[in-house]
Amino acid sequence: MTTPSLNSSVARAFSRHRYNLLDLVLLGAAVATFFLADLYLALATAVLIMIVFALSLDIAQGYGGIETLGHAAFFGTGAYAAGLYAMHVSSEPISGLFVGMAAAAVVGLLSGLAVLRTAGLTQIMLTLVCATLLLELANVAKPLTMGDDGLTGYSVAPVLGLFQFDIEGRTAYWYALAVLVLVYAFCKFLVSSPLGLTAQGVRENPTRMALLGVPVRRRLLTLYAISAALGGAAGALSAQVNNIVGLDSLGFTMSANVLVMLALGGTGRLYGAFLGAIVFMLLADRAAALDPTNWLAALGVLLIVVVRFAPTGLSGCLARWTNKEGTQ
Repeated sequence: MTTPSLNSSVARAFSRHRYNLLDLVLLGAAVATFFLADLYLALATAVLIMIVFALSLDIAQGYGGIETLGHAAFFGTGAYAAGLYAMHVSSEPISGLFVGMAAAAVVGLLSGLAVLRTAGLTQIMLTLVCATLLLELANVAKPLTMGDDGLTGYSVAPVLGLFQFDIEGRTAYWYALAVLVLVYAFCKFLVSSPLGLTAQGVRENPTRMALLGVPVRRRLLTLYAISAALGGAAGALSAQVNNIVGLDSLGFTMSANVLVMLALGGTGRLYGAFLGAIVFMLLADRAAALDPTNWLAALGVLLIVVVRFAPTGLSGCLARWTNKEGTQ
């Protein structure tokens, strides 16, 4: 039976951006996964990468109110940048991760100059156009990206010169988990910083924030570039642990998947990225194993149920439930 004090702790976790018991539970679950589900480390690593990607989308959409259907532009840019860096410059993984983040941040900064001048459906379409243009550019530049064959043939050196990537995926799992912990800590700091707080104010009422003297577009552009860099980190991770970068990393499906993850988990809470990515990836894996032809139907039904009965996502439901229990 759950005690009121535990419920109150969980409720505070959803209402405040501080480290708490729920963070410890998530970290403990990640560590336990390594020891109890070692046969599924490849899937677990993919889940960790998608959590990083969903966190990046939550920063832009959940906290900044920037509508996007082309977030794969940053995932794919980070993936190609890290892959090309490993192939032509250095196979050292951490510097490759930063190269992927920097490349995605530049794309976010340049595309944000146009995207953030619009709102609503126009903004959504512009983000989609940016991702599509990058996809076509990667497809055309076959001598560099190998087109639809996928970028392969590069290797990644041991992490810190000590931990070689192994076929069982142990090093990849810990590497992805370490990056996720750092990204999550940064997001915690960001959403509670003056930039994050003013961005949330802009999301609620941009006109009022402008009247208060806040440089609205500059703040949103900064937030968008940071979100892009985090998306690039997810893409670079994917490139380094999988040793291949395909055109699908820039595709519409990638953008739609991460949007569905965030819709399932809930926006503007950070925990929504965790819940949404875990539920989406595990359900997709099991549904595809049971019915390789119609597995998308299970995800569609779940999305309809969540949107109909829990518009704030699973994290919103959990927050309301813990708040209700905590006050009893």
